Amino acid sequence: MLKALLVALTLAVATPVLAQTVAEKDQQLDSVLGQHDIYATAFKTIQEGLAARDIAAVSGYIGYGEAFKLNGEDVVIADEADLLARFDEIFNAKVVAAVTAQTYETVFVSQDGIMFGNGELWINGICDDAACAFPFVTITAVNNQ
Repeated sequence: MLKALLVALTLAVATPVLAQTVAEKDQQLDSVLGQHDIYATAFKTIQEGLAARDIAAVSGYIGYGEAFKLNGEDVVIADEADLLARFDEIFNAKVVAAVTAQTYETVFVSQDGIMFGNGELWINGICDDAACAFPFVTITAVNNQ
């Protein structure tokens, strides 16, 4: 009996969690963050941009002059030239691997935003008014250590 229980428990733990569908992920984003389309676009653009080392694509999700967290510390990227100078330092192989391996259907979503990998990169919508009708999706945190 104990052996059967151990086998069943082992199988249960080893069984992968079923991924959501794209429609289910869209619905979750609508519910938690709103406007899934802007987040889905950001997900794809950042993922493809990092895979290709396309700094221009990624730069659209950097809040120039605004602080984001880099390994828990506030960092400010002044402009695209500053991003270019620090790109490989910030978006190192660990971050690129986590972002490019992430699937949209399995990405973690919370009020804190969308988490790639195990927290290597986070994005969220930043509002410039109380209505928050058009949030600016930005990279809010990078953990590359």
